[in-house]
Amino acid sequence: MAERDVKSSPGNTISLEETLKAIMPDGKLSGKLPPVDSWNPQKCGDIDMVIRRDGSWWHEGGRMNRERMVKMFSRILRKDEDGLTYLVTPYEKVVVEVEDAPFIAVRVDRAGEPGPDQALAFLTNVGDVTVAGPDRPLRVETDSETGEPAPYVRVRGRLEAKLARPVFYELAGMAIANPDGSDTLGVWSQGVFFPIGPAA
Repeated sequence: MAERDVKSSPGNTISLEETLKAIMPDGKLSGKLPPVDSWNPQKCGDIDMVIRRDGSWWHEGGRMNRERMVKMFSRILRKDEDGLTYLVTPYEKVVVEVEDAPFIAVRVDRAGEPGPDQALAFLTNVGDVTVAGPDRPLRVETDSETGEPAPYVRVRGRLEAKLARPVFYELAGMAIANPDGSDTLGVWSQGVFFPIGPAA
């Protein structure tokens, strides 16, 4: 996608360069995330942006191929209580349609000895690292018709990453019997046992 002004509502334009400067004045993607939870802009618009099931970002029907721009936008995503996902700046928020989850977990690493004290760290397609635990749960939904599992891990706020299939297979390889004696398998991370599927 070419770098250009994106119209969010009649008579109102968001400059991508100005947005970038507002949320990252040093021009770097590293460092602390912008404080999007404390931003409460009054203006709300729609710029026809979609995050597809495969984690790709699209604007006005065209795929956004600039990795830096996608990472920049991913840092100002927020899912609100209304269930909608927004790009949030101090001045305006715009709706983003999310077909499934906004992020894809593309890697999992285990730290510590296997068992309750181990930690499972997930890397997302936009470079976020999240460690499953009490505040960042791991959950698996199962399609009632196909039985297909859909695993997710919380990244921040209400935003989740869907585990890529190879990552879920790797996780399944770490699974052990549920300590409560139920007929399920799961994994430990930071002292929490997360069921991921039936034992049989």
